[in-house]
Amino acid sequence: MASIYHINKGVSKPIEFKGLKAQYIAYLAIGLVLLLIAFAILYIIGLSLFVVLPLIIGLGTSLFFTVFHLSRKFGEHGLTKYLAKRGLPNHIKFRSRRLFTNLKSK
Repeated sequence: MASIYHINKGVSKPIEFKGLKAQYIAYLAIGLVLLLIAFAILYIIGLSLFVVLPLIIGLGTSLFFTVFHLSRKFGEHGLTKYLAKRGLPNHIKFRSRRLFTNLKSK
């Protein structure tokens, strides 16, 4: 009795949707939800639709361009690495050698 197994060849590949890679899909989704909430709040407050709609469309367009630009520039893990590298100090100052001389095991 022969069994046929299908092998999923995309198991270790990152998620990609229309050019967006990995966490950028979540960034875009969160941004769109925030824009929807902002639209609802501004509309409920009583601002004119002629003011609210161009504002939300402009912010949405800039959100799309920014997220796609970040996805192309940094890739899957590049933005995290970039932010981590930016957080490193250029140099470390210490005024005493006591920290390093006490490292010897007794």
